[in-house]
Amino acid sequence: MPKQIARSLTAALLALAASTALTQKAAKLTIDSTKTVHPVSPMLYGLMTEEINHSYEGGLYGQLLGNHTFRGNWDLLSNGNAKAAVEIDKTTGPSSALPTSERLSVKQASPGNEAGISNSGFWGIPAYPHTLYHGELYAKTDLDSPLPLRVQLIGDDQVDTGVVLATTTVTVSPGKWQRYEYTLTTSDLEPSATNHIEFTVATAGTLWMQMVTLFPPTYNNRPNGSRIDLMEKMAAMHPHFLRLPGGNYLEGEKLANWYNWPKTIGPLVDRPGHQSPWNYWSTDGFGLLEFLEWCEDLHVEPLLAVYAGYSLHDVAVKPGKDLEPYVQAALDEVEYVTGDVSTKWGAERARNGHPKPFPLTYIEIGNEDFFDKTPGSYSGRFEQFALALRKKYPQYKLIATAAVQVSKAAEPDVQDDHYYKPPAAMFDWVHHYDDAPRNGMKVFVGEWATRSGTPTPNFGDALGDAAWMTGLERNSDLIVMASYAPLLVNVHGMQWATDLIGYDALKSYGSPSYYAQCLFAEHLGDQVVKSSIDGAGDKFFYSATLSSDIKTLHVKLVNASNHSQPLDLNLLGAKAGVAKMYSLHAGNFQATNSITKPELIMPVESTVQIAAQHTVPAYTIQVIDIPLQ
Repeated sequence: MPKQIARSLTAALLALAASTALTQKAAKLTIDSTKTVHPVSPMLYGLMTEEINHSYEGGLYGQLLGNHTFRGNWDLLSNGNAKAAVEIDKTTGPSSALPTSERLSVKQASPGNEAGISNSGFWGIPAYPHTLYHGELYAKTDLDSPLPLRVQLIGDDQVDTGVVLATTTVTVSPGKWQRYEYTLTTSDLEPSATNHIEFTVATAGTLWMQMVTLFPPTYNNRPNGSRIDLMEKMAAMHPHFLRLPGGNYLEGEKLANWYNWPKTIGPLVDRPGHQSPWNYWSTDGFGLLEFLEWCEDLHVEPLLAVYAGYSLHDVAVKPGKDLEPYVQAALDEVEYVTGDVSTKWGAERARNGHPKPFPLTYIEIGNEDFFDKTPGSYSGRFEQFALALRKKYPQYKLIATAAVQVSKAAEPDVQDDHYYKPPAAMFDWVHHYDDAPRNGMKVFVGEWATRSGTPTPNFGDALGDAAWMTGLERNSDLIVMASYAPLLVNVHGMQWATDLIGYDALKSYGSPSYYAQCLFAEHLGDQVVKSSIDGAGDKFFYSATLSSDIKTLHVKLVNASNHSQPLDLNLLGAKAGVAKMYSLHAGNFQATNSITKPELIMPVESTVQIAAQHTVPAYTIQVIDIPLQ
């Protein structure tokens, strides 16, 4: 649906809701913009992702080919009378990290009777008109003469035969493994995801292949870069940090599968990959440096989580000598992120193509270590990491993922809290931090989501999320950062509902919760102002912050009831006149956006007269920017 139609429809629904919905008694909302309560945390809203729902492989990572390091065979092609076979050869590969390969054994082939292998990507390969694709592959042949390898992007929408959308030839030289680059350029075509790629030969012989990639244009044109539309959607969320590498992906199911970061940097052919905890292979093509460049592209700061010796299905590593290698890995990782080129790992980062260090403020030790039930385990592990990190890097703040009992020198600065709740429970949780003590650790809400929709949030979830965010803002003296999770889902590969942004191979969409978060982050001040409310329904929530530089009051109003909520407003310090208002509305909790209806629920921008009375329609989120005197 075009945006203007969606906005007109939403505006009509707003008007209908305001005029026909049952009405609550008027509540009195007083906001005094001349009196500030405390500053808003400058890093309040950020991003958290991990390798789940094909967030990287088949998602943000721009590489389009599935199984591109041949953990299993691709599909065999035998056109005409060609005769061939494929198998995984465990005796040869282009590197010690990739010691195996796909062996194509061709007994018979000729022009028009080619043999080869094909790949359909991650539920299709996207084809766009007039687009240049870049690829690479490692190959060798047993022939004594060069072997032409034809590469074709094929459309699958035709019933009788595929249409060649782009083609090129790679000439494989005799002898040892070599790296080859290739490009494919499409012409005029309709955008589509129903396509596959073929690599074929027209002569008998043996061909070995490994590390075959295909990239469309990427965000900021980075080699080995990120998908453009997903990066643009994240940029629109106005984040301040990225928690990386994220969640269970840091720990792995087994100790052997922890996020061993040195194996994720350098040339792709030197990255062995590892098993992700969500039952598919991570090639680590999207490795630590790609995470950091992701931060750089979005102008956000990395929040670095270091592995702390606990994996999901293994006993934790004992503190002491056994834990020392993992502590050293964390120290080295911080050096890779922040060290100058005179340091060992700063120099390695420079060799990887990024001499400039990255900024860093927070280091998180582990992930959800409350699942480790070994008595005293996390306290002991945290203390060993904290003392080592503080000795070498005293400037950074440390985050604990569970309560710890440690020495004063090892006490964490911040604790990471995680909440996943259905809408009704989230409404009840909004005031959780209102009366929390302010004399201890700060809080990082590192994972949170209202969960009922699938694969992405419905409007009931958006109302829960918006209500929760009013509490985050009101308590932003205590809550220094917060990040929704999971952020991304390939709609064909969902493993966890509910997820903020959905996509397939070709297109993506934002959920109602996504748009609520965009609005809340974009219209957030630097000070919380004094306010109070009396007489509101139990599903009405609000926050009020002040942007002191532009002298604007940002009022967030969330009505999760099926009754409209009238307000008697007492706005101290506000100018008479008009304010800008941004609204999200739906007719019920289940209404949502989807891959086929991506813009059903969208923000509607309007102007409103600043007045003593204001009504928030049922099932509505409003953000109002009010100019101050």
